[in-house]
Amino acid sequence: MTDMLWNRRSFLATAALAAPALAMRREGANPQQPSAAAPQVRALRLSVRDFGARGDGTTKDTAAIQRTIDRCAVLGGGEIVVPDGRYLTGALALRANTLLRLETDAVLQGSADFADYPVTQVRWEGKWIDGHIGLIHAIDAQHVGIAGSGRIEGNPEVGGRPNAQSPLRHPALIEFIRCAGVHCEGFSTSYSLMWSIHPTDCEDAIFRGLTIRSTGGNGDGIDVDSCRRVWIDSCDISTGDDCIALKSGRGAEAWALRHPTEDVRITNCTLADSIFACIGIGSESSGGIRGVRIEHCRFTHAKSHAIYIKSRTGRAAFIEDISAADLDVSGTEAGFLRINVLSSGLQDQSPVPGVEGIPAVRNFRFSNIRVKDCPVLVEAVGIHPDKPLQGLSLRHITGTCKKGIALANATGVDIRDIAVTGYDGPLVSVHNVKGSGLKGAQTIDGPKLPAPVPAAAEPYRLK
Repeated sequence: MTDMLWNRRSFLATAALAAPALAMRREGANPQQPSAAAPQVRALRLSVRDFGARGDGTTKDTAAIQRTIDRCAVLGGGEIVVPDGRYLTGALALRANTLLRLETDAVLQGSADFADYPVTQVRWEGKWIDGHIGLIHAIDAQHVGIAGSGRIEGNPEVGGRPNAQSPLRHPALIEFIRCAGVHCEGFSTSYSLMWSIHPTDCEDAIFRGLTIRSTGGNGDGIDVDSCRRVWIDSCDISTGDDCIALKSGRGAEAWALRHPTEDVRITNCTLADSIFACIGIGSESSGGIRGVRIEHCRFTHAKSHAIYIKSRTGRAAFIEDISAADLDVSGTEAGFLRINVLSSGLQDQSPVPGVEGIPAVRNFRFSNIRVKDCPVLVEAVGIHPDKPLQGLSLRHITGTCKKGIALANATGVDIRDIAVTGYDGPLVSVHNVKGSGLKGAQTIDGPKLPAPVPAAAEPYRLK
């Protein structure tokens, strides 16, 4: 399939072939095939040089590159070729049926001027707010992408979090909002202090063969935000914050919208993190997260955990049907797996009150995991007794660790074939846990529970 996708002669005709492969539904559900089909049109190849781009690293080429993209779009779509050179540019908007192709020594260098990044509604910390759009972006477009072996570099002058001097959300490097049929392949990125790739409310997206570097702050690699049918394959990601984060919004706003992240597959990736986790699932999860498969990946460093499933009381919704298999894990400073759905992340200004606001967690499966010098194998005690974890399978885990498995408030637990060495204390410690493989487990205290979220004086409404 790799050879078929986004080839130089007819990327439009083949884009539709990729979409059915992304219909990866959770067990027991019926696969849903994407309905959008790529239009059958002539695939143009237009060079940005022919439309005035200089590529000298000092001339701002924004207008020339955007003119090339727009011309390609109105003629029915095709490829916008960026030849070798360094192109200084502000934000660029991809249009429907267009592919930005970066040749081997082509570099897109982001501008240091916030004025070069238009302001629109963007997602930030789980809420829709005013913010600067990403350097390369598409909004409400079908069949869009970036390919080639070139490079996209964000400017550190526009990275970081909103502050008093620049209160709007800062620009991501690459951002897709409400797009269908997204394809990114082959190129490399560098950006510090902000996210590298951020699809929001998208469906049928492939991110393959990318090299992502974003160390030195809140520099997530790929943040999948309220998206459906996403495949992250063969990517090499080294970041400051999470290498890959799966999100769906925060608080009553996201709970009202009900746009989950679902049907995500992460395969054959090499992941290293220097501030938080390699793969973070949550904590912005108020739209729900389900149907995640992580397979054949290497975790080479994590400041905290290789995989962290997280939420908090007040988020509501669910995190369910999460599986991971055939993983190599080393260099973690806190452990392999943590599950904390009691107190992770900032509380929203409008949390979901009462029992409804307690996240539901179910059906987590981890198998064929190989760990090396892991501080803690599994810490899964941050779970509310009113909504215990329903279904946790830990099978065929080998290697070395300092501490074993700690669980609280869980049913349907299945622990078997755990062959780790080097740990102190009991292999399994539990509080209010039912299932198999618990013989000889040590009893521990339950987690400290957060205060209940009270109902607001007036019901929340979208505005």
